[in-house]
Amino acid sequence: MSLKKGLLLLAVLAAIGAFFALDLNQYLSLESFRAHKADLLAQVQAHPWQSAAVYFVVYVLVTGLSLPGAAVMTLAGGALFGLVTGTVLVSFASTLGATLAFLVSRTLLRDWVQKKFGNRLKTLNEGVKKDGAFYLFGLRLVPVFPFFMINLAMGLTPIRTRTFFWVSQLGMLPGTLVYVNAGTQLGQIETLSGLLSPALIGSFVLLAVFPFLARAIMSHISARRVLRGYDKPAHFDRNLVVIGAGSAGLVTSYIAAAVKAKVTLIEKHKMGGDCLNTGCVPSKALIRSATLAQNIRESQAYGIQAGQPEVDFAAVMERVAGVIKTVEPHDSVERYTELGVECIQGAARILDPWRVEVNGKVLTTRHIVVATGARPFVPPIPGLETIDYYTSDTIWSLREPPKRLLVLGGGPIGCELAQSFNRLGIPVVQVDLAERIMPREDPDVSEAVQARFVDEGIELHLGCKAERFEKRADGTSVLVATQGDQTVEIEFDKALLAIGRRANTSGSGLEELGVALNPNGTIAVNEYLQSSIPTIYACGDVAGPYQFTHTAAHQAWYAAVNTLFGTFRRFKVDYRVIPWATFTSPEVGRVGLNETDARAQGIDYEVTHYGIDDLDRAIADGEAHGFVKVLTVPGKDRILGATIVGYHAGELINEFVLAMKHGIGLNGILGTIHIYPTLSEANKYAAGNWKRAHAPQKLLEWVRRYHAWRRGKAGVSPLETPAQ
Repeated sequence: MSLKKGLLLLAVLAAIGAFFALDLNQYLSLESFRAHKADLLAQVQAHPWQSAAVYFVVYVLVTGLSLPGAAVMTLAGGALFGLVTGTVLVSFASTLGATLAFLVSRTLLRDWVQKKFGNRLKTLNEGVKKDGAFYLFGLRLVPVFPFFMINLAMGLTPIRTRTFFWVSQLGMLPGTLVYVNAGTQLGQIETLSGLLSPALIGSFVLLAVFPFLARAIMSHISARRVLRGYDKPAHFDRNLVVIGAGSAGLVTSYIAAAVKAKVTLIEKHKMGGDCLNTGCVPSKALIRSATLAQNIRESQAYGIQAGQPEVDFAAVMERVAGVIKTVEPHDSVERYTELGVECIQGAARILDPWRVEVNGKVLTTRHIVVATGARPFVPPIPGLETIDYYTSDTIWSLREPPKRLLVLGGGPIGCELAQSFNRLGIPVVQVDLAERIMPREDPDVSEAVQARFVDEGIELHLGCKAERFEKRADGTSVLVATQGDQTVEIEFDKALLAIGRRANTSGSGLEELGVALNPNGTIAVNEYLQSSIPTIYACGDVAGPYQFTHTAAHQAWYAAVNTLFGTFRRFKVDYRVIPWATFTSPEVGRVGLNETDARAQGIDYEVTHYGIDDLDRAIADGEAHGFVKVLTVPGKDRILGATIVGYHAGELINEFVLAMKHGIGLNGILGTIHIYPTLSEANKYAAGNWKRAHAPQKLLEWVRRYHAWRRGKAGVSPLETPAQ
């Protein structure tokens, strides 16, 4: 604690201690004021200004130190100074005192509270930043809530001091008027509780609801202002039009149909979107073939002589296409039509907030959900147009294996595909601007995957920037990259660009309507997934902030419910527990914070580590590598995040996802029976490592002495204090 905070704390404690030590609270009781009322009135009449000043200062001190007696002082203000003067004095004194208490709480406690509980308070902090004035106003209007608790609690939040002052001034004014007016009739008041009749409390509650009602009204007015100038249909053909049949669009339309809404789903390319056709499904099919090829290479370690695999690359890619065909019926027009969704093939264009044109036909709808996904980003590198390059969307058309494949990008997509093609016998060189692959993960995670890449023969050029491509006369393409002051030339014949994705927002009418976008190109949506046009919502990759199939499906529920039932109730999207996996070998599964994130956010944490090389099943399977790393609140078993590196990490991480979602700590995982021998035991052993690190050593020493005494060991008594 700093000297300034220490002195402030001492001053506050000394003042509060003196108040109770000197029994000053006896002078702030209703009985005491009645007994001295005549003397006080005489003093006010003789010295009105001085009396008002003293009253004001005392009131500020009482409220600033959160001492009991503010209610009696408010009554006294009415009795001594009358309704008008008393109200002015109490209003400003109470607000100033409340602000002092607010500042004391902020100075002494906010940094500590935010540092210790910052991750848990993140949602609250964001809510206060956005709507803190409304929340505070509502609390101030209901005198049932202890005002000193409100002062101290708000001091721990990010609300601005100026906002706290003026909102408190306005919010406490109705209650101040009631109490000051009651003070002018003090003779009729027997107890303080008698001031607040059920009818009066009900009136205050209605007042407290007013700011939220006002906000809803203002939101409605704002929406009408945005929609003004557009011709709203007298009736609608549909309840909902969904644009894009990827994960987000499919789930949105499915939910809408399930609740009997009339919904139309429009897709201009293929049902299933990127995940089915160019992303999750084909990449995992490719990874499976590549893993099998690698298993054959490593079969000697299992006592099987299989030699080098003969890879028919065209057959591998045809298998990938076959897997897509097999999965297609799950996302087909036929299936969704049976579910009650009207499916239209064509390019949709939003004409106005209620109209969508497709194939020359105009559809009217109450709401629109944009779920148009994202596409691979193609960087503006000089010479790119002269070479043969692919993206994660187009690589699946390959049938001839490249002689040397350049993979530009070290993120999840680039890493998964680089390792897969390398395992299929294609020489791969991977280039990335970052100093390590998978830079979103902790360094030890990147190092584990990077070491495997090097062992398997992938040529890595990290910390390199692609400056230009060149085409030679012999047809060989050359990448010129910079690493420090060195220039590196890399030869290849095919290139795969995997350096990020960009939201699909162009060509659908969003620009013409002026729908707001984020700096990264995604549609700007609020916590309900509503865009700047009130009738248009967005979910999935086009909205972000996460570009995963499972988060797109997660958002889709909120988009469907908020569009169809938002008139009655809207739901904020819950992003508290978001997992993901990168399907390299070793796999990487992740949920919540890692060490890099925790340090960046200033969140204290403990790390518990378990090496999978010690796990029986992993040893038996020949997969004894990797680790489980869990971040917890210091001294507690509450999980802040977990990362697993190893065989089937994407499956194993789900236990931590469930635990975080439902508030289960490491003690809960440790107390759960896990089948032996399984890989999932790694999670239990990680929890066991945490438990051992937090064993009660002093208690165990007492127990050790107890057992020694029970054995009859001479000179040992369980009642003696153990030697330190």
